[in-house]
Amino acid sequence: MKALLALLAGTIFGFGLSLSGMTDPQKVIGFLDLSGRWQPTLGFVMGGALLITFPAFALIRRRRAPVLDAKFYLPTQRHIDRRLLIGAALFGIGWGVAGFCPGPAIASLASGSPIVIAFVAAMIGGMLLANLFQKKAA
Repeated sequence: MKALLALLAGTIFGFGLSLSGMTDPQKVIGFLDLSGRWQPTLGFVMGGALLITFPAFALIRRRRAPVLDAKFYLPTQRHIDRRLLIGAALFGIGWGVAGFCPGPAIASLASGSPIVIAFVAAMIGGMLLANLFQKKAA
């Protein structure tokens, strides 16, 4: 049941990304191009998502546990450290150069585009490398 609901949620998320145009790297790059032909559409998508997320998150946090698990898994670290800053910078650079972040990239795999496949492969490779470095540092 969990897997089926996860698939349904992912499908709805991917459909929403496609419908809003967020699987189009040019829209994302246009949003980040403040000194050129700026396209505000990504800002509206983010704003709409926040209008739903904030009240929903407040309601969900009132529950003792999520519907499909025994407990919530929330971040425990509250301070900004070097790892967070480096990770955020790498994420932002990748997003700005490629026009993809993980969700839209995975949703765009359905297109079969070699560029999307290469981006997702590089993203997975980066995650594996980061995991390897974290294990060696520990």
